[in-house]
Amino acid sequence: MRKNRSLEDITNIEKIEFQSKTDVKKQMQDESEVFSKILDTWPEDESPLKDTYQIKVKDVNKIGATAERVFEFLEEPEEIKTIANPKSTKDIEGNVEFEHVHFGYDEDKIIINDFNADIKAGQKIAIVGPTGAGKTTIVKLLMRFYDVNSGAILLDGTNIKKFDRGKLRQVFGMVLQDTWLFNGTVKDNIKYGKEDATDTEIIEAAKAAHVHHFIKTLPKGYDALIDEESSNISAGQKQLLTIARVILTDPKILILDEATSSIDTRTEQQIQSAMDNLMKGRTSFIIAHRLSTIKNADLILVMDQGDIVEQGTHEELLKKNGAYAKLYNSQFEEN
Repeated sequence: MRKNRSLEDITNIEKIEFQSKTDVKKQMQDESEVFSKILDTWPEDESPLKDTYQIKVKDVNKIGATAERVFEFLEEPEEIKTIANPKSTKDIEGNVEFEHVHFGYDEDKIIINDFNADIKAGQKIAIVGPTGAGKTTIVKLLMRFYDVNSGAILLDGTNIKKFDRGKLRQVFGMVLQDTWLFNGTVKDNIKYGKEDATDTEIIEAAKAAHVHHFIKTLPKGYDALIDEESSNISAGQKQLLTIARVILTDPKILILDEATSSIDTRTEQQIQSAMDNLMKGRTSFIIAHRLSTIKNADLILVMDQGDIVEQGTHEELLKKNGAYAKLYNSQFEEN
């Protein structure tokens, strides 16, 4: 009979030394091979334990597939975090200009061709398009997760490449669909990003985000604990807490991803009102899913297959009777 070895003896995962990507990849391959060899020679009369190992083989293979994606990410060229004599972001107002921007994730396939736009501080820009149209591409370029192939993006007249990348990103505040809260108090979650915030500032931010009343209903108010999965609060309340956090950091430019999750009408109205409070006086880029909410945008960018196919105001785009008009009318037909 085969010696009954524990999973720890076989996988020894806790003792892996992550010295390099190559070491990790080889270790994952070795673990999978060990499991496979054990299964090939497993006695038929030990099927229950064999089933356990078969499950573990699947687990290792899943981990291996995930690891491959991690390796691909790690193999990307590392960002240059600092530059010589970077421009200060201290007095940024939020004027954004796109000058003849060309960009493609693959240099052989340019998806944004000669994009020009002059956005004044405090204006609202909506980015719309069907699912998979590449609506987040503009955001990625603004925050320099990618650099343009040619042309330039200017912030208050300065090429964004002249700012320190980390400092540049601090200019932006983001409210995304996938809200992120950590295991801690409500107060700590709101002041994340501004650790020196006073209690008064935290409460004012919560009021502006229409979440103060909800917080006061919690057993310990602002000192109430949020668990790691945030399972003790609803999706809408998480969104409002995230908005309060961004209001507190007082960013010059906003990136807002409209919530599409199923939330009740009252909470949806609260979120929209909180968003409106947040956008006052700030340049705002809205990744819009419901076109009825962005009729008053100063500029609407219509994207399709990664490219900007139309741009203009709501009225201008409806008159063109093109991609935007088709999207807009289709949403009302669905309703």
